[in-house]
Amino acid sequence: MKTKEANPSVEAQKPRVNVVTLGCSKNIHDSEVLMGQLRGNRMDVVHEANQVREDDIVVINTCGFIDNAKQESIDTILQYSALKEAGKVGKVIVTGCLSERYKPELQHEIPNVDAYFGTNDLQNLLGTIGADYKHELLGERLLSTPSHFAYLKIAEGCNRPCSFCAIPLMRGRHVSKSMDDLVAEATHLAKNGTKELILIAQDLTYYGLDLYGKRNLADLLRRLSDVDGIDWIRLQYAYPSGFPIDILDVMRERSNICNYLDMPLQHISDNMLKSMRRGITKQKTIDLVNAIRDRVPDIALRTTLICGYPGETAADFEELQQWVAETKFDRLGCFTYSHEENTHAYQLADDVPEAEKASRVEQIMEIQQGISYEINQHKVGKIYPVLVDKLEENYFVGRTEYDSPEVDNEVLLPAAENYAAIGRFVNVRIDAAEEFDLYGSIVK
Repeated sequence: MKTKEANPSVEAQKPRVNVVTLGCSKNIHDSEVLMGQLRGNRMDVVHEANQVREDDIVVINTCGFIDNAKQESIDTILQYSALKEAGKVGKVIVTGCLSERYKPELQHEIPNVDAYFGTNDLQNLLGTIGADYKHELLGERLLSTPSHFAYLKIAEGCNRPCSFCAIPLMRGRHVSKSMDDLVAEATHLAKNGTKELILIAQDLTYYGLDLYGKRNLADLLRRLSDVDGIDWIRLQYAYPSGFPIDILDVMRERSNICNYLDMPLQHISDNMLKSMRRGITKQKTIDLVNAIRDRVPDIALRTTLICGYPGETAADFEELQQWVAETKFDRLGCFTYSHEENTHAYQLADDVPEAEKASRVEQIMEIQQGISYEINQHKVGKIYPVLVDKLEENYFVGRTEYDSPEVDNEVLLPAAENYAAIGRFVNVRIDAAEEFDLYGSIVK
């Protein structure tokens, strides 16, 4: 029996959808869901195409978190808006956090964008493009990451009252996804070659309170750990106040849960923590870090800090520096404070000069650079399982279980002396180390 062939002339009439993603891993996940829906509608979809077409529908998934991210989003909208004016792309559609937060202002300032949508407008966005939302595609995505790792968003929104943060304004209150849906999504990803799941949310540790009446991240980890084909599960964006300590027991019990935790702490001075409305004190923070390391001695702890928050004195900053030097986080990121409208901290005077904010970030990162170098030197001569991510110039580039993509250390394997299949695990002996890179050889 003959199968019915697609009509080439009909297919040619369909415009291509080019999705451009800005911001964090949560946006990457959202773009992948959008692209999965478009592919399910038999539409031609690409992610961040190198070359535009004159009939392209460009969907820009924006970030609105801090000043630099907002400016990048605005610049990208203006770039594609100009291409539309020149007849080089067909339509421009804007979605995501910036559009959620500033839609009226954007419509006024950049009126030739065809449509603006917020963070929860997927069905309406699809309708504008001429696609239907397909419920049967729940959990299916078109990955923009290499197929061997994927972000798994377990919840949306945040209930925390942090004074500096605009995320609740853009993402709403915390809503957990059901365990059954998440396990189904993980199973689908594993069947398509995903080996590493990176669990993300605005706050992982709040997971389950709205659905199950308790913090249920430990139970979710157990169920995800049982999915065939998943070799690594990584936790990002834990919150220190109310931290569910039982997840550490699961981490210790299950070999495919990485000894890795990303827990933004933001500051250590009690003055700053109180004003930031973090719900925790300096001593409780220190006790928590110690408890985590006691339960999982081999854990790699990553944190994020803010410098230049309103009222941060020289004494507050000195206290922060000393704590960073003493605590020796395995990984650390640091940002200057961004004065965000409609947040609680916006009522405070943004009284630390921008140059001083930048200087303080630089000083913290100098301390961390020394710590990272010292930690990495202890790895020389040791053998680690490494997941190979890519071939770049003359090196195969991979990661140990202690490193998340894009933000952490990389393991570099000279391609002239080593061969590694992308997306596979290899055992690597570390031969040399720098502050943020390891150099190694594959051990047969």
